[in-house]
Amino acid sequence: MRLLVLGGSGFVGRAVADEGLAGGWDVATLNRGTRRHPDPRVRQLDGDRLLDTGLRAALGERWDLVVDTWSGAPGVVLRAARALEPVADRYAYVSSCSVYPYPPSAGVDETAAPVAAVADAEGVDYPTDKRGGELAVQAVFGDRALIARAGLILGPHEDVVRLPWWLLRIDRGGDVLAPGPEDLPLQWVDARDLARWILSAAERGLSGPYNTVSRPGHGTMRELLGGCVAATRSDATLHWTDAATIERAGIEAWSELPIWIPHGHEARGMHLIDSARAAAAGLTCRPLDETVRDTWSWILDEDRRPPLRTDRPAPGVDPEKERKALSLT
Repeated sequence: MRLLVLGGSGFVGRAVADEGLAGGWDVATLNRGTRRHPDPRVRQLDGDRLLDTGLRAALGERWDLVVDTWSGAPGVVLRAARALEPVADRYAYVSSCSVYPYPPSAGVDETAAPVAAVADAEGVDYPTDKRGGELAVQAVFGDRALIARAGLILGPHEDVVRLPWWLLRIDRGGDVLAPGPEDLPLQWVDARDLARWILSAAERGLSGPYNTVSRPGHGTMRELLGGCVAATRSDATLHWTDAATIERAGIEAWSELPIWIPHGHEARGMHLIDSARAAAAGLTCRPLDETVRDTWSWILDEDRRPPLRTDRPAPGVDPEKERKALSLT
């Protein structure tokens, strides 16, 4: 099987390339070459997909599957799909459950109507752009298009640094604001499990949209933060604090305390997505502590300075605001 990953050097794209190698695929990546996949078995094709001739290096070969993780303007996805359709059997697009209207409804499944979007747009916002990317791929590849609507994605090489932020904060030690309740259910997917499912689903000829995320409650805040303490071997003390106290301290869920969305928050549905269709199609998710351990090992390899995406705001709470919240407990 011949796999082309558009990008392939960053978070999810790298996981797809890695899983392809593990599964015996012939793997190539296409990107500008500013970052390259470190495994010499991955063939590097140079090209900037934003240029009219940017995909030329991939057009002289035949591909069983193209995987695209683009999160910008959907018109870029449409141009790539049109260019590659003559030489590609199937096209998988990594989308997001953010395509469902906000605030997310608890139990939303693939039958829900996504936000309005167009395939050839030049960029609006993240949900609209992701939905436009879906439409672009489906318009060109039809029933040969696989749409993986991921939820919260964690794991090694995470460049939004949600889990890395928690690991680095707990590694510093001391009194740590731990947002409760401890048994708050979380929903997420490891990038490696997502990648493995995409390749397997494509091999089996699956198409259409799937909410590719764990079942709700596959982990809890206690498992997340306790796993961070265990992985880092930190002397940090977790101070479990209720949502009302955190709100009084002026701290925002999700952005300032990554991953955490408490009961009653308008975005709570992000941890309550119906993923039964993907599970029935073979999606399996590893335990949270394994993802935490492996992410910490990668952070150590990066000398505790994991790379951060420049197109997203850095997550995490200011130390002074954390101290203020702790003083209220």
